[in-house]
Amino acid sequence: MSTINLHMTTRRAILGIAALLSVAAAPLAAATDDDSFFTHLHTEKAMANVTVSPGRAGPVEIAIQLETTDETPLTAKAVSVTLVDTQSGRKLAPVEASRDGEDGWRVKLAQLTPGRWMLGLGISISEADHVSIESPILIK
Repeated sequence: MSTINLHMTTRRAILGIAALLSVAAAPLAAATDDDSFFTHLHTEKAMANVTVSPGRAGPVEIAIQLETTDETPLTAKAVSVTLVDTQSGRKLAPVEASRDGEDGWRVKLAQLTPGRWMLGLGISISEADHVSIESPILIK
């Protein structure tokens, strides 16, 4: 095999690999391009994975997945969400989340303004066991 043919074969292989990598990377880039905001909240009794979609001003949906501290699904009786604008101190009325599966809950809000907010969760595990947990979130 001549040196020219070897270089052409190597060049084609490199271009083919580059093309495959660009195709494989495209879905991943699209999947992370939705501006969602994620936070993990943790206490001695419960954990919550919270995703605010989209993480920008306007109507948003908050998805909450509850877990025990052993990272198993936590079945709660009720979950409420409170939001306080940390700049102005304005507090939105608490919203009761609706159940979405065994350990999932959802809240839809008509309008959030940009800025830093304190997100609070009120989790009723049983009639006598309640957990309150909060974390700052950023809305673009």
